[in-house]
Amino acid sequence: MKMNIPKAPPIKKQTIFYAIVLIFVIVWGLSGINYKGIMASAGGTIRAMGRGILYPDIEYLTNMTIDGLPYAIVETLAIAIAGTFISGILSVPFALLASQNIVGKRVSRIGKFLITSIRVFPELILAIIFVKIVGPGAVAGVMALGIHSIGMLGKLFSESIESMDMGPVEALEASGASAVQKLFHAVIPTVMTDLMGFTLYRFEINTRAASTLGIVGAGGIGAPLIFSIGSRNWSRVSIIVITLIITVIIVDMISGSIRKRLQ
Repeated sequence: MKMNIPKAPPIKKQTIFYAIVLIFVIVWGLSGINYKGIMASAGGTIRAMGRGILYPDIEYLTNMTIDGLPYAIVETLAIAIAGTFISGILSVPFALLASQNIVGKRVSRIGKFLITSIRVFPELILAIIFVKIVGPGAVAGVMALGIHSIGMLGKLFSESIESMDMGPVEALEASGASAVQKLFHAVIPTVMTDLMGFTLYRFEINTRAASTLGIVGAGGIGAPLIFSIGSRNWSRVSIIVITLIITVIIVDMISGSIRKRLQ
């Protein structure tokens, strides 16, 4: 029995023409590049970076003034902690507003829309906005992380609330409890473990995010890092990156350990 294998559709002449034109444009564009100059500068940069990695700026690490690395790392962690704390508190009302089993289907749509709208804006965009509003510094970074994190935590909190056992709420409702009593004696205690776990996970993310906010003037380690890269101070870049990696690893280990105990 012969198999009827369908033939491949013929390639259109128009497609071939566009492909030839595209190849010609690419070749023409690449022909104007000075590869010798790129290789020479790249080689020098790579060697300088290698020396920076081998000989990190230890003096910057031991500088305990406001211009030293320890202060920048502590400020970065403080921004992450404060931003996470603010978002953890403010996410609860947003989550309740987005939970269908708490406020009903119609109102929950509004809450979900608000949470999604907040989540659209990246931390860096919010940081730029708040730098213009409150000025450069850690306050702008805290506000940027706090507002942006509401989008993620609000969504996770609302999903946890919507999947919770409504038995305790119904029992309090049958006994004539008020909405506030049901909230603080049934809803919050039931989902508290999830809320704390999500908040700790967000803190891990915010620690990494806080390290980049300094690029736009929102405090933290980002500013000295970008300045060091711009001035090609690779020894300082090396010690900043090494310290940042160690800090993030420690934060992840501590947060992960706490979250495991909560489960």
